[in-house]
Amino acid sequence: MYIESIELKNYRNYDSLSLQFDKGTNIFYGDNAQGKTNILEAVYLCGTTKSHRGSKDREMIQFDAEEAHIRMFVKKEGISRRIDMHLKKNKTKGIAIDGIPIRKAGELFGILNLVFFSPEDLNIIKNGPGERRRFMDLELCQLNKLYLSDLSSYNHVLNQRNKLLKDLSFQPSLVNTLDVWDEQLARYGTSIIQGRKRFVEEMNGIISEIHRNITGGKEEISLLYEPSVSEENFLSALLQNREKDCRFKLTSAGPHRDDLCVKINGMDIRKYGSQGQQRTAALSLKLSEIYMVKKRIKDMPVLLLDDVLSELDSSRQNYLLNSIRQVQTMITCTGLDDFIDKRFHINKIFKVVDGRVYCPS
Repeated sequence: MYIESIELKNYRNYDSLSLQFDKGTNIFYGDNAQGKTNILEAVYLCGTTKSHRGSKDREMIQFDAEEAHIRMFVKKEGISRRIDMHLKKNKTKGIAIDGIPIRKAGELFGILNLVFFSPEDLNIIKNGPGERRRFMDLELCQLNKLYLSDLSSYNHVLNQRNKLLKDLSFQPSLVNTLDVWDEQLARYGTSIIQGRKRFVEEMNGIISEIHRNITGGKEEISLLYEPSVSEENFLSALLQNREKDCRFKLTSAGPHRDDLCVKINGMDIRKYGSQGQQRTAALSLKLSEIYMVKKRIKDMPVLLLDDVLSELDSSRQNYLLNSIRQVQTMITCTGLDDFIDKRFHINKIFKVVDGRVYCPS
């Protein structure tokens, strides 16, 4: 699996751009704020329908344009597939596969798997639970079409339930309709809990060896899924918390409040770990994503590294670079010195200057 090419029109700071990628390592270098990350964002958006930054469609369209277009060619098992994405400022994005429009994002499932690694991901351990939930969801949505559907439905029902909780202040008679939303929330939420539980169990079987290698055998890592409510008690918890939910006008139990505990040698490093331990654990998590995808689909995902090397010390840089030699990788950086010093093989180099991309290699 690899990306052959991408074309952008009216996207971020690119009026028009067409790039051909190598199957190996592709490096985009240049000063900050030139548009390097925008290219990686476009790749991720075209493969998953979502921006890794959480940006809305209208924010990715050039200011003086009404629409933006992305076209990407992906080769998998010898077959080339075309993904077209049409972003609109005031309408839902349009997506087509091989020229045929699709209605649901889940139809992109299986064409391309991506792992995105940014400097912000190094803080996934010390940041709040929302970051760790997002980590689980982004990978699960790529690997499991049913999970993507359940998560989308859960978030819709959750928003409707919270809206109803606010409306009860003006229309108390609506309280009985909470039963309908509770049943739906419990149904979709139970499926999400089960999916996350299996995901963490599988990750534990992969991450331990990776982390042991990075730390030279000094640290043992383990992941513990912390659901806010058990799948068996979800519906009853919603009933028990109903008075409190009505008072605070928010749903207090469910997968939207889950967390992922990361332990090193039995210690919860969210609270007690050093910054070095937290960053090393984050690196182990991201590398584990690669091997989980390989295990599930019997192929390597495409790896997107957004200026991560500058945030890692020399030993962690070496481990990361040695781990990605068999993966199509797109890397952004401000210079090439780190790669030259480590004699890392680069297949294709792009220089990015103010929304223009040059290919000196």
